Amino acid sequence: MKKQTFGMMVAALRKEKGMTQQELADKMFVTDKAVSKWERDLSYPDVDSIPRLAEIFGISVDELMQVKTESTRRGRKDFRSQMALIFRCISVAMGVAVLVLSSLNKIETDGALRMLGLGLALLAVSALGQKEAE
Repeated sequence: MKKQTFGMMVAALRKEKGMTQQELADKMFVTDKAVSKWERDLSYPDVDSIPRLAEIFGISVDELMQVKTESTRRGRKDFRSQMALIFRCISVAMGVAVLVLSSLNKIETDGALRMLGLGLALLAVSALGQKEAE
């Protein structure tokens, strides 16, 4: 469905239901002039009345507001993939740091084990995040 204005959406849904502006106004407890303004994008219904409007049309609020749920999900998936990659990079960097610092005798065993443990934890989190993103 191509993107349309809120007013165009209200008008199309109202006509699809075979309602006049007055009938919709009566159900929404507003005047027919208010409905006319909505349909011409001169004003919008009160935010609190959007769920009622969606209910009258038999659609969800997301559909009425034309929310792009698929792109939202894709955005979350991309974010999770990026975070998993960042965590993997940090865990590799921590492993390299432990290796270098150990070879230079600049880190004690406690610190090295903590860094390696943290790196492994990040690696595990990245694997979980990657799994959820798929």
